[in-house]
Order: sequence, then structure tokens, then C-alpha cells
Amino acid sequence: MEPDKRQLYRLWKRVRAISPWYFLAAAALTGTVCVFALRANNLQMAKLRDAVYAADKNGFGVTEALQKLQIYVSAHMNTDLSAGPNSPYPPIQLQYTYDRAVQAAGDAASAANSHIYNDAQHYCEQTIPNGFSGSYRISCIQTYIDQHGVKLPTIPDGMYKFDFLSPTWSPDLAGWSLLATMLLLIVTALSFGLRWLLKRATK
Repeated sequence: MEPDKRQLYRLWKRVRAISPWYFLAAAALTGTVCVFALRANNLQMAKLRDAVYAADKNGFGVTEALQKLQIYVSAHMNTDLSAGPNSPYPPIQLQYTYDRAVQAAGDAASAANSHIYNDAQHYCEQTIPNGFSGSYRISCIQTYIDQHGVKLPTIPDGMYKFDFLSPTWSPDLAGWSLLATMLLLIVTALSFGLRWLLKRATK
């Protein structure tokens, strides 16, 4: 046997001793771990999202719950909460918080306008002291309210809608097991390829 052939044969014996099926089995194991870890990430995201909805409905701890959800989603794979290309609405909508904000703004405007109405009466009584039952003061009062009244503010609902993007890869159990699976599959393919080449070369 030629020297080069002998060296290739010795290399072939060493490579043959390590079965690529071991790498493939390890890849299957890490892949299974990855699937369960990705599912766990998604379930934890759903739990935190439900906490946001509960806080929104109860009106307590909304900001804290939303921050926890955002931090978790931005740091873990398979937790995406972004609107898709065909979805017109972001996935997180704080409807109850928005309704409370609109109600509070309406109550504040009503209270302010009640005060302004009293001011209008006093102003018009001084401006138009005469008039049966104040009938001549009606237009004066209306004009005063139109000029000084508080209008109901428009609250953009976009301030109460959120979407969060998850990373393509994250340094958690899901991310590391995914990386290990990919590396093991590459090693498996290289191992099969090297065995095939060495087998042909030693014939």
C-alpha cells in the first residue's frame, strides 16, 4: 500500500470509529429541548400578557405589567407580539384604560364647564342687568360659554395600543439548544461526507 494510501487508511479507521449517528442522536435530543424551551417561552409570554389584560380591566398596575411583558418579549425567542402584515390592530390594546381616560377627560370637562356656566351667569347679570326672567341674557351666556368653555379633548387610542418584537435568537435555553442543534447537524453532515470521501480514497 502506498504511503499516502496508508495515511488515508489510518485516518479512515479513526473516523470510522466515531459514528455520525451519535451526532445525529445528539442533534435530535437538543432539538427536542429547543422545541420545549420555545414552547415554555411562548407560554410565559401568554401568562404575562394575561396579567396585562387583568391589570387593564382592574385599573391597577397596568404600567408595571406592561413593562414586564415588554422586557420578557424583547429578551426571548418565540414571544413575538407584533402586528402581522394583514392585521390592522396591534396585539396589545388597553381598552379599559383607554375608556377610563376618556371618562376622566369627560368628567373634567363637565366640571370645568359647570364652573364656566356660573361665571357666565354672573358676567351677563352685570352686563345686562335688565330683562324679564333673564331672557335677554341667554344669548350672552351662550356666547360666553362658546368663548370660554372647555371642549372634550380628543384622546388618541394609539397611546393605548402596543406591539413588541421578539429577537431572532436569544441567549436562553431555547437559543442555546437551537444553536447546539444546528452545530450538531452540521457536524453530522460533515462526518457523513468525510466518511464517504475517505472510503472512496482508500479503495
